[in-house]
Amino acid sequence: MIDYLIVGSGLAGISFAERALQNHKTILVIDDKSQISSRVAGGLYNPVILKRFSEVWKAEEQLDLMDEFYSQVEAKLETKFNFRLPILRKFFSIEEQNNWFSASDKPLLANFLSTKLIFKKYAGIDSPFDYGEVLHTGYVDTGLLLDKYQAYLIQNKLLQQESFDYSKLIIGEDFVTYNGIEARNVIFAEGFGLHANPFFQDLPLDGTKGELFIIKAPDLDLDVIVNTSVFILPLGADLYKVGATYNWQDKTATPTAEGRAELTERIQEIINCDFEIVSHFGGVRPTVKDRRPIIGTHNLHQRLHLLNGLGTRGVMLGPAMAKDLFAYIEDKTPLDPVIDIYRFYKKRK
Repeated sequence: MIDYLIVGSGLAGISFAERALQNHKTILVIDDKSQISSRVAGGLYNPVILKRFSEVWKAEEQLDLMDEFYSQVEAKLETKFNFRLPILRKFFSIEEQNNWFSASDKPLLANFLSTKLIFKKYAGIDSPFDYGEVLHTGYVDTGLLLDKYQAYLIQNKLLQQESFDYSKLIIGEDFVTYNGIEARNVIFAEGFGLHANPFFQDLPLDGTKGELFIIKAPDLDLDVIVNTSVFILPLGADLYKVGATYNWQDKTATPTAEGRAELTERIQEIINCDFEIVSHFGGVRPTVKDRRPIIGTHNLHQRLHLLNGLGTRGVMLGPAMAKDLFAYIEDKTPLDPVIDIYRFYKKRK
């Protein structure tokens, strides 16, 4: 008998897998790579919602947990994929500068918004109104992280690369059985694939499609992330990741002409040099209308648990939500009501 059968090996799934392994639990992960949002994500971590100048929910706590988690995984896999890099907000007017300074006076934002303007001129960008710097930022190379972690799981015979067949799950009071595997608990971490899960598919997991580019721009010289209506992330060798769009209707991962046009227009608003689109990709983020994850245990089946709804901030939320769910299952530590799946079950009573 194993402790945890984990369905999904995106950011949510590997965060829980690593948390369980660090606590000497036995696991098996099942994944068919059908959900790609974690792999194609921008991977940025940023404690401030710049559009509204508000703090990301529990940002400081998430950043601390994230730093610890990724440092441990980097050491374990002998690979670096967490890169600290400033995020600069390009200002388009004096009014935007003033809004920045007003926001930096807010108690919850004071630790995250620098009050010193960045005057540096970057080749390929006009910036007559300069930049504001967000502190404690960077990005995780999510594709590299997932490749390395999944390879580790395969090497240790902890990953089965196949589709999960829900009809084969036999649920008992003390454990579940799946294809001859007995497990004390099942963690469903399928991202947008939750809609195929008969145990949780009625939950209000929406899905927000995002499209991104890799561009080549030899005349652009950035060693920071620039964030305005889109982000521009330097990858080296004149390559930059640019994203992302938000589409609430299209639930496919297929790149579109509309997404291409939107991203192209936004890039041209920021840079003044030529660029070539090297690749164009998309994915569906697992989002919830109240902008909080969905974490917890099925209301009828106490061996089935959910770790989902990480949305656009999976690199920050994954380690923290995995920690909370693990403590909830193992130690009966109550979940924060704003993430607890019970908030939706309660509405139905």
